[in-house]
Amino acid sequence: MFVTKLRNFSGTLVPLTAAAFLTSMRRCADNGVRVRGVETRARPGAKAMNSLDQSISPSVVPAPPDRRRHPRHAIRAQIELREDGTDVPIRMNTTDLSRGGCYVELMTTLPVGTSVTATLWLNDRCVRAKARVVTRHPQFGNGIQFLEFEGNGQDLLTRYLDAIDAYQA
Repeated sequence: MFVTKLRNFSGTLVPLTAAAFLTSMRRCADNGVRVRGVETRARPGAKAMNSLDQSISPSVVPAPPDRRRHPRHAIRAQIELREDGTDVPIRMNTTDLSRGGCYVELMTTLPVGTSVTATLWLNDRCVRAKARVVTRHPQFGNGIQFLEFEGNGQDLLTRYLDAIDAYQA
């Protein structure tokens, strides 16, 4: 019998059945989550399927290429989301940020496709953009794609991220 383990968000390896593994991989692909590799091994003492004395060597499946247009930065910036048609703000922090969007931790996530207005506070500046929810991980968070910035918001975000890149170099 083969065992596949998947690393969850907290970094713990979780054993999966074949059906659960395929479901997890489909969810990753549907939500644009990058999988770096998958390792499958036979359980200790398990016999190979084709031969009783054939040894099993682990195989690694390469991950699909990263589809992101902009590099992500692990930045906790204050953000406020407002669904279109409502005045109720949802305030939280980003877990990562790029020129094209961000990821936010939310226990009660928004549905994919929801249009929102995102307001980011970067240092002493406010950046506002029309955005859309592009990924949803229930009880964990949402991926937000920036669509159209107000005023010079895109320039402010670019300069902010460029300054972080220069500092880290």
